[in-house]
Amino acid sequence: MPENTKKSMNDFSFTQNRELSWLKFDNRVLEEATDEKVPVIERLKFISIFTSNLDEFFMVRVGSLFDLAQITPNDKDNKTGDSPTEQLKKIFAAVPSLISKRDKVYKEVCRILEEYGILDLTEDKLTENELKVVNTYFEELINPVLSPQIIDPHHPFPHLKNKTLYIASVLQNKKDKVSLGIIPVPESLPPFLTLSERPLRFIRTENIILNRCQQVFGIYNVSKSAVICVTRNADISFDEEKFDDADDDYLKIMSHLIKKRGRLAPVRLEIQGEKGNSLDKLSEMLQKRLSIDKSQVFFTSSPINMKYVFSLEKKIPDSFLGELKYTPYSPRYPEDLNPNESIIKQIEQKDRLLFYPFDQMEPFLKLLRESAADESVISIKITIYRLASASKIAHELCTAAENGKDVTVLVELRARFDEANNIAWAERLEQSGCRVIYGIDNFKCHSKICLITRRIKNNMHYITQIGTGNYNEKTALMYTDLCLMTADEEIGHDATVFFQNMLIANLNGSYSKLLVAPISLKPNLMRLIEDEIAKGDKGRIIIKANSLTERDIIDKLSEASNAGVKIQLILRGICCLRPGIEGKTENITVTSIVGRYLEHSRIYCFGMGENTKIFISSADLMTRNISRRVEIACPIYDTDVKNQILKILYIILKDTVKARTLLSDGNYIKKFTQSEDKIDSQRYFMENSLHIPISTVSKEPPKTAEHRNIFQKLFRRK
Repeated sequence: MPENTKKSMNDFSFTQNRELSWLKFDNRVLEEATDEKVPVIERLKFISIFTSNLDEFFMVRVGSLFDLAQITPNDKDNKTGDSPTEQLKKIFAAVPSLISKRDKVYKEVCRILEEYGILDLTEDKLTENELKVVNTYFEELINPVLSPQIIDPHHPFPHLKNKTLYIASVLQNKKDKVSLGIIPVPESLPPFLTLSERPLRFIRTENIILNRCQQVFGIYNVSKSAVICVTRNADISFDEEKFDDADDDYLKIMSHLIKKRGRLAPVRLEIQGEKGNSLDKLSEMLQKRLSIDKSQVFFTSSPINMKYVFSLEKKIPDSFLGELKYTPYSPRYPEDLNPNESIIKQIEQKDRLLFYPFDQMEPFLKLLRESAADESVISIKITIYRLASASKIAHELCTAAENGKDVTVLVELRARFDEANNIAWAERLEQSGCRVIYGIDNFKCHSKICLITRRIKNNMHYITQIGTGNYNEKTALMYTDLCLMTADEEIGHDATVFFQNMLIANLNGSYSKLLVAPISLKPNLMRLIEDEIAKGDKGRIIIKANSLTERDIIDKLSEASNAGVKIQLILRGICCLRPGIEGKTENITVTSIVGRYLEHSRIYCFGMGENTKIFISSADLMTRNISRRVEIACPIYDTDVKNQILKILYIILKDTVKARTLLSDGNYIKKFTQSEDKIDSQRYFMENSLHIPISTVSKEPPKTAEHRNIFQKLFRRK
């Protein structure tokens, strides 16, 4: 490694640990639950999202660090110099304050819900009649499916499944011998029992069981009980698995690995209740049985499993919905597309951009439907990372194959926590006649590309769709993403080469326009940054992504900042770069937006004026994305599409409602404005279309003054 690179890698003055940065992101999610302008049920959902985020963080990131601590204990984080063990200590020190904040917010949200007659009841709050209902419910529907167990020499400690609720009890027999009792909360039971609908009074199933432990363990004295949950390491290392075709079928191996996920080592124990003497004995007994340290035990007064929230929402009377939930939003059909005309012909006229969730996915679905029926279409090729459980896209692909089209689907079976759904769809696609391939060993295919090839008078014509998000109708209603549909011949040729390379497992392909990881994306990004460095203080960079962790990119951005380049980063999640540090990152600003929709689009923008280079991509600026995955970044050429993307960036950077600014110390603050005209970027996009109506769109759109004006606004120096 060159000396200057080594020196840079040891400079931690403007970088921070990715795990601690991620925890700050989840804190921003939780802050949405504190926003009084957010409807109260949505606030409850944000608490649930915060909780499920934290669950996955422990399963994946903390699990990985435990593995590293065992395998490579001297490995150093290249942003802080910390070992895996040192990182774990910092994580375990940071999490309790988040849990405490979550408990406080949950209590406040429940108080507000109670004002609307929505009550999460404990046993002592039940009326006499409600108690009778609960007792009957327990005797008839819960007790028959319970499997209580004591732990003694004849009854070994059971395997506690990952993220499954249990009731743990400290038991004493007649001789005062202390033992442990475990009751699994049956997953087949509903998460709560509704006692009345107007008002909505309910009690969670785990609380019903918790209050009847003495009845369940009748011959023992129950001194203390609590709801508990174990989180296990779920970061299966697929790279170490051997997928030898002679040994087994790939689908079967993946199915086995999914089952294995639930039995990996515990990384966290959650106990519902206040930390103190009353639960200390129970905690100590569980720590010993699970072989974990006390730092891995977290006490909470909130429900451990918050998934019940989404079932609860369906129980709320319609008369309350308008006040307690977000106003329903229906995506628009893009004004620059005619729903009554051929979508293929409209794309041949000029490039088209869809902006989810503000635009409907229907134009892309229509493209697939047309292609399935169009006699000139000879093939459809697509990459699949995550599909909806009831996928219209997969249905259209099956229809195309059944119509005799050559349909190739690259399904990534290693999409974490979506493997089972992808396996099911892979089998369905194969049954319909699609050619299904499973990517390349050791490299997840995270690209979002669809290629439609047409033969017209012995000439090949292409329609290429490239997106920043998954082919998933459900997430297209919840995530902000971009979908480009183009008839550009060079991009179409590159897409053809890409799929040919995937079919022969060739990662070293050469492309004219597309930037493809793991080979050409990173070096081209570095070159594009260097081009701006050469411009000095006239250089401009805007990057929108989910996360920034890649050290080489961070160092190159620091170099650009030192050269005077103005850099604006829009990063929803992790940011390992600390901005505003003199001599390092003083010309860099970092904005994060957490709101109603998950900010998910990836946009790379270099330069300013009419020569601006803009790319949309599937890749975040993380080492795993640009060095260990198959990702694509696509250049934008159409002037109208460029203007649409620039408008998106401009409005996001003007956000003063949901936007937070990253400070040089690694903390975030809400943007402050004295203006009464505050901008909520997501609400703006809900109310204002980016599309130019059909009547004003020409086949060869002129370069507009708006293009220059947006840049002048974007980069106006304070």
